[in-house]
Amino acid sequence: MTTLRAIIIVTLAIFGCFTLSATDGSAAYNFLDITSSPHIYGLGGVNISTVEDNIGTTDQNPALLGGEMDLQLNLNYMRYIGNSNFAGVKFGKAVHDHGTLAIGIKYFGYGEMDYTNENGDKLGTFSAKDMAFSLTYSHDITDRLRGGISVKYLYSAYDEYSAMALATDLGLNYYNPNNDLSLSLVVANLGGQIKRFNESYDRLPIDVRLGFTKGLGSTPIRLSVTAWNLTKWRLPYYEVGDGTTDQEPELKDSFTSNLFRHLVFGLDFVPSERFHIGIGYNYKTRTDMSTYARNILSGFSIGAGINVKSFGIEAALSQPHTGATTFMIGITCNINNFIK
Repeated sequence: MTTLRAIIIVTLAIFGCFTLSATDGSAAYNFLDITSSPHIYGLGGVNISTVEDNIGTTDQNPALLGGEMDLQLNLNYMRYIGNSNFAGVKFGKAVHDHGTLAIGIKYFGYGEMDYTNENGDKLGTFSAKDMAFSLTYSHDITDRLRGGISVKYLYSAYDEYSAMALATDLGLNYYNPNNDLSLSLVVANLGGQIKRFNESYDRLPIDVRLGFTKGLGSTPIRLSVTAWNLTKWRLPYYEVGDGTTDQEPELKDSFTSNLFRHLVFGLDFVPSERFHIGIGYNYKTRTDMSTYARNILSGFSIGAGINVKSFGIEAALSQPHTGATTFMIGITCNINNFIK
């Protein structure tokens, strides 16, 4: 009966989520898609089904939060493209036998930019930043099914302009430890602006995501496949070649192209609870970089982590194109071990 109930809940949730497909977000607030977990970043940057005792992995699926993360603190930093620097902190606390709360702050700083007039004359510089404050709650529905909700307050400041928004993530995760199978569903970024930059209203990037993670037999390897941007099928892009010819940009909008731009693949090698190394491939990242000096590594990412006593440290690396190498590091501390 428990399994049947879980199937009914997930089916109804999927049906309800896809009714949102007509509500596409704009290009604004896309910083919400950037993970704060080096583990997830190493697995392609989008992953909602990897079950791990690390609160940093819960920002893309609130249902991954659990009592096993009681009094766990996570700090992370990311050197992103250009002069961008991102950082975050998250803390979790079990509130009863079946529930867990977490609070978090994420900061996205984009460095200084030139301020020019219509003729291109430099008049000075300005800075831009985004911030996200989150409150997350998860609940164990059954011993294998967990639900979660995350409410986020978003603040953006670009030069003299500022904006505020509220967003909500809803998540479900089914995890069977007997066969190392994890299935997840997330509806991300429901909500809207409560203060506009000027007269322009920017929509949040509402998204529906499905995730699958499975251990491969008796090996210490886990395969993850995440489907995202499911509120729209067509994700066309222009291929401009390697820049050595004067060829016209070619529109790519085939079935295969659209399919793989919805999918992110990750492979984890986990020989013990204390160590993991993973690689990921994000075809959308690779094709989005088609207008830049893309290299063979574009779309690929790699990450690793180690746990020693009460601390865990993780790092991840990616190079979307030759002019930008991104690096991320995270530290997790279990405060429980210091107060026992």
